[in-house]
Amino acid sequence: MHRPIFGRSFAVLVAPVLLSVLAFNFFNKKKTSARRNAEDVGIGTSTSMTASTRNCYEVFLSFRGTDTRKGFTDHLYNGLIDAGIDAFRDNEEIRQGEHIRPELLAAITNSKILIPILSVNYGTSSWCLDELVQMMECKDKNGQIVLPIFYNVKPADVGHQIGSFGDAFQKRERRLRKRHLDPTILEKWKKALLEVSTLKGYEADGYEAKLVKSIVRKVLSELKKKLELNISENLVGIDGHVKKVMEFMNNKSHATLFVGIHGMGGIGKTTLAKTIYNELSNQFEHRSFIADIRESWKRGVHYLQNQLIFDLSKQENAVHDKDGGINFISSRFKDKKVILLLDDVDDVDQVRCLAGNHDWFSLGSTIIITTRNKGVLEEARVDHNYEHEVLDNNQSLIMFSRHAFRKDSPPKEFEDLTREVVSITKGLPLSLEVLGSLLGTKKPAFWGGTIEKLRKVPHKKVQEKLRMSIEALDYNQKQIFLDIACFFIGTSKNIVSYMWDACGFFPKEGIEVLILMSLIKVEDDRVLRMHDQLRDLGREIVREENQQEPQNRSRLWDYEEVQRVLNHNKVAVWFLFLI
Repeated sequence: MHRPIFGRSFAVLVAPVLLSVLAFNFFNKKKTSARRNAEDVGIGTSTSMTASTRNCYEVFLSFRGTDTRKGFTDHLYNGLIDAGIDAFRDNEEIRQGEHIRPELLAAITNSKILIPILSVNYGTSSWCLDELVQMMECKDKNGQIVLPIFYNVKPADVGHQIGSFGDAFQKRERRLRKRHLDPTILEKWKKALLEVSTLKGYEADGYEAKLVKSIVRKVLSELKKKLELNISENLVGIDGHVKKVMEFMNNKSHATLFVGIHGMGGIGKTTLAKTIYNELSNQFEHRSFIADIRESWKRGVHYLQNQLIFDLSKQENAVHDKDGGINFISSRFKDKKVILLLDDVDDVDQVRCLAGNHDWFSLGSTIIITTRNKGVLEEARVDHNYEHEVLDNNQSLIMFSRHAFRKDSPPKEFEDLTREVVSITKGLPLSLEVLGSLLGTKKPAFWGGTIEKLRKVPHKKVQEKLRMSIEALDYNQKQIFLDIACFFIGTSKNIVSYMWDACGFFPKEGIEVLILMSLIKVEDDRVLRMHDQLRDLGREIVREENQQEPQNRSRLWDYEEVQRVLNHNKVAVWFLFLI
């Protein structure tokens, strides 16, 4: 009978498994021992940690894991994240296998607001105490904000190490003294505890959800500068507009408000809306700014809906179509007080898909809409509709000078030239900014040629902005606009409407659209008016029909060109307006 011959092969297979088990047990014991030692030397706040490759945050949370990790700290952390605040907590930000202390200290140093959550056992962790020492040093050296939370302990207990906090601290102190702790380290800890106990913070001894909301609002207020949308430093004349809009909003502060701002392109609607948004942003935990909707809409409605959803909830790619987005937004944010800025809307459907109506968000929410088309705001039934106006002459002079000369008035040698440019812009902020930036570094000789050109056609950047409104018109509306730009500024609309009606241009509707689009105004005596920059652009559009041969254009208004065309008998004229 043969003996089995697989014994050696079996041993070869089993041996690695047994070795792995032995190694795992060995390293596990080592890890447990190291963790216990860490409690004494200061590595005791976290047992399971991951890290980010960065160490710049808005808020740093220092806490004793055994006391608050799964309770208050977790609620506060998620409250901060939900409000769009970049917060650090050790168990999610430190990579395994790396030295923890240097990255933690860097995270503290690079965070704007430092929040120590001082619980009963906070003082039993050398690591927590080292964090606190670093926080107080950052406060003194860098001016960082330290916002302490006294969790079921009194500030005096922390500062003087008495009560339950003192009992735990002193027990740990005796243990460390036996290990020959450096007395200077102990003094640093006690000094930091005393200093933090004198700071204005929060005492957590009641309803935690309410406290978390209060802390988040405080953090948002302190971070307000970071949350603010970027606005030019050279603003002029905006305070009065902000005051008028805010007066209405303050009177209705408890309601959900839709506020519209309309006006011609380049007049500063977005800047006004951003200023109001910045003024109010610290009152809201949830905010979203959707820029340039007119253009962004081309990427798909769900793209903008996902942007809004991410801003309000940090959930990425939540929807894939228009209806899914409407259902998500209208149902998920009813309990959230939000501030939204929907910029450059040109269709009411954009408002309906992103902000719906007053019951999509919690009471007290504010939705600000900017548009060139007043009709969009009327269809959206906004609660307040504000028409933005151009700057007056003095404000225009200041704004141009700030962009051109970095001060509120021009140098003496540029006074006359500056007044000429300001006169041409007719108070349009976009023109003042563009031309100020263009001419400020140039010599007077360059100004002369530029001014001469500006008398006929707006600067290219200004044209691009204004053309968007004209391109949105249908054929009949565009013909009425061009007729007014070339011939009928200062004319009664009743007189020329007969002509447009005969041409089949439907003037009643067309004039109404032009008014809503802020392209024309009709004064009390029914006289047609248009901003000079729009007038010049309209005439340039006609010139572009044929730059070299004016007889082939749809309209002629320049006296010299008309004379040349008539002298050469190149056109049969049955109807001609000369200005």
